[in-house]
Amino acid sequence: MSRMKQQNNLKGSLILGFAALLWGLAFVAQSSAADRVPSFIFNSLRSFIGAAFLFVLLCIVKKRAGEPVFPKSAPSRKNALIGGILCGVLLTVSVNLQQFGLAFYPDGVASEARGGFLTALYVILVPIFSFFFGKRIKLPILAAVAIATVGIYLLCLSGGFEGIYLGDLLIFLCAVSFSFHIMAIDRYADPVGGILLSMLQFLVCGVLSGLLSLCTEEIVWSNILSAAPQILYLGIVSSGIAYTLQIIGQKYAEPAVASLSMSLESVFAALGGWLISGNGLSPREFFGCALVFLAIVLAQLPAILHKKQSI
Repeated sequence: MSRMKQQNNLKGSLILGFAALLWGLAFVAQSSAADRVPSFIFNSLRSFIGAAFLFVLLCIVKKRAGEPVFPKSAPSRKNALIGGILCGVLLTVSVNLQQFGLAFYPDGVASEARGGFLTALYVILVPIFSFFFGKRIKLPILAAVAIATVGIYLLCLSGGFEGIYLGDLLIFLCAVSFSFHIMAIDRYADPVGGILLSMLQFLVCGVLSGLLSLCTEEIVWSNILSAAPQILYLGIVSSGIAYTLQIIGQKYAEPAVASLSMSLESVFAALGGWLISGNGLSPREFFGCALVFLAIVLAQLPAILHKKQSI
């Protein structure tokens, strides 16, 4: 791997690690709102808020650069439309499976930690799916994936496979969907542009989730208002900012390295549930957090060493 590619992996991982922090804390907000607000309308509102936030940001950035907000050439517009729809559909499936999964956990279960760790299974799935699409898996990534797998197991299934809930199954399917979402982002982020692609995918997610809500859910506006802080956090911070950081970070990091960096979401979800919601972690679960972090460091070690040598 060239030095430039290694440094790009490191840069992308730092950006994606910060996005993972914002997503991890979002699990606390999602779990808090899951009992009050139906999943489809919840994700529709957060997506529209995220899209509006990103539209304003896109206008500011393009104005400073002296460029049009939307591409002028027909091929560029077509690429943006295809990428936005594909990423938006995959995002719609992913976030709704995740929200339904969190809502189906019974009381007394540490849903933030469990949901975060199961979502992070994309750290294993992305390299596997990428391999079938012709991408070679490097040895350090394989070792990091193996360590992360053990860590995620200790974190979310510390009591073994007994007592698996419906929420676990739904969030595992969410991890599968997010894996394809990561690969779609990798395909379209560079030609479309990070902010534009993120805005389009949230607009698609907002429309699709809203239509599903109108067909299947009873909306109680008083419950939605009571969950306004959680919806705003997820719309502006988790959706608008963090998903844009994902797209920007993935422009630098390879898909397998990106998925490892974003798996820190599971650690931050556990810590957020512990510090904010009071859902404590056992020593075994803390050890799982340490293993996930070790996997991230292992994946980035070559880039770190090369950067030190160049100073």
